[in-house]
Parts: sequence; structure tokens; C-alpha cells
Amino acid sequence: MEQKTILITGIGGNVGQGIIRNILESKYPIRIIGTNVTDFSAGNHFVDAFYKVPFGFEPEFIPTIKKIVKLEKVDLIIPSTDFESFYLSINSKSFECSIATAGPKATESYLDKFISWELHKRNNIPFSESILPSFYNNNFVTAIAKPRKGRGSKGIIENISSLNQISLLDDNDYIIQKMHRGLEITTAAYVSYKSKKLLGIITMERSLESGATTYCKVIREYDTILWEIAVKITQCTDMVGSFNIQSIVDENNVVHPFEINCRISGTNSIRSHFGFKDVLYAIDELLYNKEIADIKTTDGIAYRYLSDVIYPFGINNGNNTDNFIVF
Repeated sequence: MEQKTILITGIGGNVGQGIIRNILESKYPIRIIGTNVTDFSAGNHFVDAFYKVPFGFEPEFIPTIKKIVKLEKVDLIIPSTDFESFYLSINSKSFECSIATAGPKATESYLDKFISWELHKRNNIPFSESILPSFYNNNFVTAIAKPRKGRGSKGIIENISSLNQISLLDDNDYIIQKMHRGLEITTAAYVSYKSKKLLGIITMERSLESGATTYCKVIREYDTILWEIAVKITQCTDMVGSFNIQSIVDENNVVHPFEINCRISGTNSIRSHFGFKDVLYAIDELLYNKEIADIKTTDGIAYRYLSDVIYPFGINNGNNTDNFIVF
């Protein structure tokens, strides 16, 4: 198999680190380039070369990535954050390498939760009811305020009860959603870059701490409705590759999607062990021109725990050429 070079963005986060671990586990002959907005993170020890880059929404992000692509002869970019996915998608035609991201319409629609709500409402796709702060007038019994764009679980204000509190939120920055209580689930879906066909989904119930999954279990009882939602998403957008549907299942067993992540999501390192290898599907399709069969998954449970990356002699290059210990 021909050796390739892949650039992974956002290696300071669990998404980027999971993508790298899946590549390393695959034993594919791949050289890994990592980028992040800080000089050093827990992801640096995985990569063959590292570069500090601007945030995805900053003007110098695309020119900087292009320079790295040319210098390192990159064959494929796999973004791990929402902003990077969006800006790489809308600029994809100006790159001389493949980019594992959905099309511009999908990445733009799902970068902004209010636009996501409007898209789903127009196309009769379930989504947690959302409203801009200035239009809110005790519309929901319980409400939650969220940043409109990206940021994971940062900036969320739960149990909004005061109109005065909501009046302080800007329409350009926040949305108010109906707050559903129940089982939180995460669904990964993969659409072939070649055939544009939905090849499979996997749903897991999960627990989170600081926005990151700490426990998850494969479940199947909601697969029919989630498959229908995923298909409708592909029909009304230019969605390809991996994407993620975050939902709450309420006490009446109704599934309420509340966010779509238009990229490979943070449980990629877990679900690959349950037969859903979306990182490798993207590599197989975009680098090695392979056909991907319909996805068959298995059951399982996973927990996450902390490990330490220790540099006994300090840091020289900020990549895997430094001496380090994982403990």
C-alpha cells in the first residue's frame, strides 16, 4: 500500500486525538501531520510533525494550512472542529489535496444551531424547537440557552427562567431551545463520498463530563427513526462523510435531535471497536479509492479514563520525536 501523508487539525482535543489513534491502530503506511491553535497539547506525541495554526475562523487559517499542505506534501486533511470543517469545505476547490468534510451547504447549516433548526423545520426533520432571544416570551416550560455556533458544551446556560436573563443575550450569538430531559444519545452516520449513499449508523447512550463522553453503550431501539433522520439530512444537504446527531429521548420515548456535528465526532476512537470505522472509511475512499460496504456494527460498552504523557527531558520538537512516556 502506497504511503500517504494526512493532516489532522485540532489535535489538542479528544476528536483529533481519536482520529490519530485510529490511524495508528490501522497500521496504514501514513505519515501524520498535526495542527493546533496552541504550541503544545496532549496530542503532540502522536504526530510526525506539528504546526501551530490560527483558529479556523481567522483570515490566516486557510493560507497557513495551504502552506503546510505544500511543504509536507499532504494528501488528505481531516478536520476535527466545526469551524475548521466549514472553512476548509468552502475553500476545498482551492486545495491540491482531498479534504474529509461535507459540502458547503451542510457545513454552513450545521455550524449555526439556529440555521440548523430552520433547515430541519422546512424539511420536516425532527429538531429541538429553537428561537432567538429577542423573540422569546416564555415559549417553553423549561428552556436552555446555547451559543449559535460551535464551542461544544461551552457557554450553555441551563434552566433559563428569567426574561431579564434572556434579554442580555444577543440574537447573533445565542439561541433558546426547548429543554428536553431524558436519555442523551449520540448517533454517528457515514455517507459515502463516492456513491452519496448512507452506509450505516451507530447510536450510543452516553454520559458526559465537561462536554466530553466518559461512558457509552451501543443501543439499537431508536435506529429506525435515526436512520430516517440521517437519510432526510442527506436529501436536503450536500452531506458526505461522517456526521453526528446529538439527541435526547424523552419520557414518552420521543427522539429530539438538538445538534448536528458536520464532522467526525469525539467517540470515533470508541465506535471503531464496535465496527463503525468512519476514520478509515474516509481514508479508504479519499486516498486509496476503495469501495465501502454497508456498515455492520456490534454491541459494546466503553469507559474513558485519564492517562499522562510525560516528557522526562523536556520538549524539543513537540511531536513524536521527543522522548516521552505514556503512563
